Amino acid sequence: MSTITGGCHCGAIRYEVEGEAIVHALCHCRDCRLHAGAPVVGWTMYADGAVKLTRGEPRIYSSSEHGRRHFCGDCGTGLFYVNASLMPGVIDIQSATYDDPEAVPPTMQIQVAERLRWMEHAHKLPAFERFPPQP
Repeated sequence: MSTITGGCHCGAIRYEVEGEAIVHALCHCRDCRLHAGAPVVGWTMYADGAVKLTRGEPRIYSSSEHGRRHFCGDCGTGLFYVNASLMPGVIDIQSATYDDPEAVPPTMQIQVAERLRWMEHAHKLPAFERFPPQP
């Protein structure tokens, strides 16, 4: 059984995850994009009891009738998502909040019907190790 640790940007909230991920999906839905301010959000799904908070307590935002987004009230980092109606007994963790985000590679993309068109070809854009050279 593996243990993954993670937390928010400012360190006020820390967590541990025990066990194996059910799935790791890159979500393109508008709701996730707006909440994260990013074109795509990685979510790793676990059984609800797999997550243990080791520091702090996240705030909870009701983002839809049944969806609950957990985030740090100090720095705003999104952490968890639960929807007992759609996914009973499951918690999603924003995988970029892991101390080692490479620990659980994504296995699929979801909600691609809402994917930004330019994300389909993002891998073809010029890439720089840090910042592009200044003119």
